[in-house]
Amino acid sequence: MTTRIVELRQGILKKNDELARALRERFSSAGVLALNLVSSPGTGKTTFLERTLRTLREGGARVAALVGDLETDNDARRLAASGAPVRQINTHGICHLEAEMVGRYLDGWDLDVLDYLFIENVGNLVCPSSYDLGERIRVALLSVTEGEDKPLKYPTLFNSADTAVITKMDLAGPCGFDREAALRNLNEIRPGIRIIETSAKTGAGMAEWLDYLESQRTRQPAG
Repeated sequence: MTTRIVELRQGILKKNDELARALRERFSSAGVLALNLVSSPGTGKTTFLERTLRTLREGGARVAALVGDLETDNDARRLAASGAPVRQINTHGICHLEAEMVGRYLDGWDLDVLDYLFIENVGNLVCPSSYDLGERIRVALLSVTEGEDKPLKYPTLFNSADTAVITKMDLAGPCGFDREAALRNLNEIRPGIRIIETSAKTGAGMAEWLDYLESQRTRQPAG
């Protein structure tokens, strides 16, 4: 029985990887930079993404977002307030997004008119690490309210990330957040990882984040 479960899981991941490769080719051909945002619940991912979408749009960038949650469209409605096109993906109990879901919910969207596509994954630090969504950049978000040892507890996710964003830096003092320990832990799991410290509430670090997005967009292979 154990062997059968392992074989089934391998088959699922193989199919997902094949679909993800096709998505990556679509994104590259259209010239859209796709990012997969992963964090635990309560990290402030939606607030961070809402400010990102709004600021990018104000600067003339063409952006869209897919939002993953087990149930409700609350986050999609919040993000839609930015003026960007947003679609909600409800997984109905599945703790992560999969490439097939992303592809299905892209139907009807013209990727050629987008510069950025943000995929807000289901709040979870375990399952999403195994599922490629065709993104070019995986962003792991860590809130100061979660503690400095999250990267050590969930190494697979942080090791698979291209960038780490620390959120809610305005609360670092009241939470007793040990910044140096957090940076050290992130670099222990993923040496040299790009780390951006932000506060969506105050705007701290958002300029650095947006500059990073622009630099990655510039490096995007031509479609």
